[in-house]
Amino acid sequence: MKADIGFIGLAVMGENLVLNMERNGYTVAVHNRTTSVLDAFLTGRGNGKKLIRAETPAELAASLERPRKIMMMIKAGPAVDSLVESLLPHLDKGDILIDGGNSNWEDTERRVQALAEKGILFVGTGVSGGEEGALNGPSIMPGGAEAAWPEIRDIFRTIAAKAPDGKPCCSWMGPGGAGHFVKMVHNGIEYGDMQLVSEIYWILQELLGFSPADMHTIFSRWNGGKLDSYLMEITTAILAFNDSDGKPLIGKILDAAGQKGTGKWTGIAALTEGTPLTLIVESVFARALSAQKEDRVAAHAVF
Repeated sequence: MKADIGFIGLAVMGENLVLNMERNGYTVAVHNRTTSVLDAFLTGRGNGKKLIRAETPAELAASLERPRKIMMMIKAGPAVDSLVESLLPHLDKGDILIDGGNSNWEDTERRVQALAEKGILFVGTGVSGGEEGALNGPSIMPGGAEAAWPEIRDIFRTIAAKAPDGKPCCSWMGPGGAGHFVKMVHNGIEYGDMQLVSEIYWILQELLGFSPADMHTIFSRWNGGKLDSYLMEITTAILAFNDSDGKPLIGKILDAAGQKGTGKWTGIAALTEGTPLTLIVESVFARALSAQKEDRVAAHAVF
């Protein structure tokens, strides 16, 4: 039996995407650099499902229907290039590589062009919805070598989230790094949304003296109207959640935010194009400032 698609990278997002594909009728060949992670998945959540174990890139390639379709869900950056190089000896012209991580769109542009010279179709795909979306239906934003689209379209549109009218939340974004560019902007907008939510929280707590319970009521009302969104939903939930001692958990969460780069890249793209994007850029700076926790504490003691 041959697999419909291969998948590399079995962290939570990867596992959930594999389970989503399998649940929707696809046989998936799975590989992970760390064999123990592969074993744990196949004896755990993947046990008894239509999955094929592949210990090496060669085994993965040999287990796939032609043209081969391999989706990678790994950390962005040099790791993607290294993985691609390890796969190339086992691929033929017309095979398809899909990068589902949050890669820089310019890296994707480079990979699309370089692999086209070798006859390999490269697709950079944004995947949005987090762990829950990956399992139950994400928004998917593919772009790159357009000849790959007819081969991967049915899989992606089948596993994608569905709009109220039933249409899949998945469309071809365009050539080169278009898919990852759209995902980058999508994430940049979320940076702005989250900064607005955090500043509203600060105003309600510090200036108006509202408790988390009070804010939960307010956010619940907002989430029931035009502001209905996933971010509003999870903010509403955390404001109502109490720790084991009965006190609100929100007050115990460290006020230091991390970032993976997509917001920064959005700001850089805007600066390059001369397009004002103050909310998102200031949101990136706010995250950078929040991460400097020790410096902020020291400055507070002085000023």
